[in-house]
Amino acid sequence: MTAKQTVLCACMALCVLCAYGQEVGDTLTEVVVTATGTHYRLKDVPVQTEVISRRDLEAYGGRSLEEILGGLAASFAFNEDDMGSQMQMNGLGNAYILILVDGKRLHGDNGGQNDLGLIDPARIERIEIVKGAASALYGSDAIAGVINIITRKYDREGTLLENTTRGGSYGDLRQHNAVGLAWGKFSSLTNFQLQHSDGWQNTGTEDPRQTEFLITDSRNKTVNRHTNWQLAERLTYTPQPGLELYAEGSIYRKRIYRPSGRYAAVDVKTYDLQYRNQAAAVGAKWTPSDQAVLTLDIDWNRHAYYYVFTDTTLVDGYDPYGHFTHYFPYFPRQTNLQSDQRRTMGHLKGVFGLPAGNRLSAGMEVRHDWLHAPMRVDHDGTVTDHTEALYVQDEYAPCRLLQLTGGLRLDHNGQFGLHLTPKLSAMLSPTQWLRLRAAWSQGFKTPTPKEQHYRYVREMNGTYLYLGNADLRPQTSNYGSLSAEVSVGGLSVSVSGYINKVTDMINLVTIPNYRAPEEYQLQYELHKTRQYQNLENARTLGVDLNIRYNRRDWSVGGSYSYLDTDANAYDSEHERMQHVVIDGMAHHKANCFATWTHRFRRPYRLGLGLYGRASSKRYYQLDGNGRAYHIWRLSSTHDVQCRAISRRGLSLRLEAGMDNLLNYVDRTPHGRHLGTTTPGRTVYAAATLRFSQGKATFKNISNPSKQTNNEED
Repeated sequence: MTAKQTVLCACMALCVLCAYGQEVGDTLTEVVVTATGTHYRLKDVPVQTEVISRRDLEAYGGRSLEEILGGLAASFAFNEDDMGSQMQMNGLGNAYILILVDGKRLHGDNGGQNDLGLIDPARIERIEIVKGAASALYGSDAIAGVINIITRKYDREGTLLENTTRGGSYGDLRQHNAVGLAWGKFSSLTNFQLQHSDGWQNTGTEDPRQTEFLITDSRNKTVNRHTNWQLAERLTYTPQPGLELYAEGSIYRKRIYRPSGRYAAVDVKTYDLQYRNQAAAVGAKWTPSDQAVLTLDIDWNRHAYYYVFTDTTLVDGYDPYGHFTHYFPYFPRQTNLQSDQRRTMGHLKGVFGLPAGNRLSAGMEVRHDWLHAPMRVDHDGTVTDHTEALYVQDEYAPCRLLQLTGGLRLDHNGQFGLHLTPKLSAMLSPTQWLRLRAAWSQGFKTPTPKEQHYRYVREMNGTYLYLGNADLRPQTSNYGSLSAEVSVGGLSVSVSGYINKVTDMINLVTIPNYRAPEEYQLQYELHKTRQYQNLENARTLGVDLNIRYNRRDWSVGGSYSYLDTDANAYDSEHERMQHVVIDGMAHHKANCFATWTHRFRRPYRLGLGLYGRASSKRYYQLDGNGRAYHIWRLSSTHDVQCRAISRRGLSLRLEAGMDNLLNYVDRTPHGRHLGTTTPGRTVYAAATLRFSQGKATFKNISNPSKQTNNEED
């Protein structure tokens, strides 16, 4: 059976199963904040929002954010490599997807290749997904949509200790530790996470079109061995009711180990990759009344990228006296800075209840980006950018059946001046079980410093030169969507159609090698030269379907995403316009699930889950297309709650499962695109032990009864 047939059969089966729904599930009572920046129950939010709840996360048992989103939301696709997650959402890539952690921007590579290893899956309370342009509220990068990772918070008196250890195939190790302390007006939450994988190799064959002779024993891995760890701390002080002050910080390290082979043009590696991140933030939240909330956040982030040499290597670099030197020798264990990216942001926001069913949100934001890349940026190796913004949003309910939301943002960028970004949305609720939503919004995204000024050489089955472009123009978009949601008993069905038109879309385009800078032509035998350029226009068009049915101990559901993309680019070599595909597009993607939980009296609760995900062929401009696939996963959870453990303040959870039950492996040669990087059938097991003393707990911010404010957590 093909992947497309599997998708259609799964959707039909879900429709039949869901036709008998009788009970209301918990999902629609989730409180969400991302769509409007204010609190709504999921069923009442005026902008279409998808939620992956804590219950979903625990049942699925994903080891990473990539695995969670790829397995539980059909509109996502990932191709992990050394430079990041290579995420795509409804046809648009990393650079167009804004990732938030508790409402704050995740900072990583401002070229759009964020390292999602910065997010500890064990800390996630829920994930909120809002598709489409959200620049009016969140600014640049939110053209494809927004993913908001809501983490678990800690409050009340007492002590909390938590340990989660997970092991799996290919040396996969995940470690999570949390220590929570609360006394009087102070609270502290310390988190540590460690992630390690030995990596794997699906094939030793190199792309025969890019090598002089057939190579079948390359040492290049599909996913390289890597280790990363993070230590984070959050301190909270509540001097009086309604006022909260906080300070938080984190450090993060990652090392990617690259094996070296014997074919100089293909797999010889003389250095590993290393990331060093730091972050710090302070802020305050003041609730003077039930109708007003003010928040202030100031944060600083750093993402530094290094080569760590494993063999003596002659490269362009700086000597110990700070002088730039061609073919400077680096010896094993020495490091060479490739880029240092820093971002400072300040955000002031207020939410105010107004008469006649209005709620007003207003704020201001300042942002400063700093990039230092001695070997990759011209002149002194440093470029900067800054943006200031004002925004306002009004939520108006003229009657019980209708909710309207309108917003406007004014951005001022240091290079590109002023720009206005509007948005409008409406929700009509003609009955208690039917909701109709419509939205129109514009997006705005300025070129990043890397897209404008970065240049580097990459050995990847030939020598590839990547160039920035100082003449890039800002990107704008127009997004429109229509959706309908039906909730009857335990059955929830939603379908939404959308179109997203991006003007001046920035993408890597292959250009003739003779247009490369002369020094690169003399120094290298270039296989391809690629440069960031503005495409004339691009369009994504799609339909998303979500089905879920909950009844007592079990639930079934799934999602399906249809996508079509089109873009026009100027072919400078042949001096003509040409149609190009947006890299990574697949027309059909889907997932489905069936879960069952049962409590065997007090001591033991069992949970079982079967999950499937599928994708049709993924299309690329260069180096081949990714194959279609479908993959199945089995997971189990085991909660032990005997009195002997509970009396000591302890709780124990065990997890075990198997991914890729049918053992599918994509053995496409290195240098060409994969449909999926899975190594085949894998197993995992995990244990979580939690100790709480007094009234200590993780705050369940998904519980509507605990929501008292209108602002983001």
